[in-house]
Amino acid sequence: MNIFKKLKLTDYIIILAILILVAVGGFAVFKKKNFSNLPIEKEATIEFEVFFRGVTISDNVAPFKVGDDAFITIRNVPYTKLKIVAMDGRPRAVLLPAANKQGFVITEDISAPNLYDFIIRLQDKAKKTPDGYVAGGNKIKMGIPVVIEGQKYKYSGTISGVYEMEEAQK
Repeated sequence: MNIFKKLKLTDYIIILAILILVAVGGFAVFKKKNFSNLPIEKEATIEFEVFFRGVTISDNVAPFKVGDDAFITIRNVPYTKLKIVAMDGRPRAVLLPAANKQGFVITEDISAPNLYDFIIRLQDKAKKTPDGYVAGGNKIKMGIPVVIEGQKYKYSGTISGVYEMEEAQK
């Protein structure tokens, strides 16, 4: 029995489609072009700020301390421990209409006494590319999600500022 005599035209089309898919897949794997290899302009020390909204603290003691190391995860990819170089924490605030009905007043939200907003600044070495800074294979840009973890805490935030070290000292 000859197997090729029993095959119909649709069978040949399916076999051809499978062979084309395998060839395209093999070509994609072996001839992969890496678009993340942007030319590196220079290596720099950067500082980036991470904003944490709505951190609940029951004992009114900030979990972050300047000088401490904290492990960070960028875009759900574990990265490394970085030093906290600055920290600013404030109670959650609300915007209320002014008593004279001209403008608004920012005041502490008394309905949430244990709710704080924090901005911490972390320092790292990065490569500057035409697309921005890259640290450990991660782009460091505003809006990128970050998780920071210490011995007693784990919070999710967002990068809210990126500065080259010379810029940060001005």
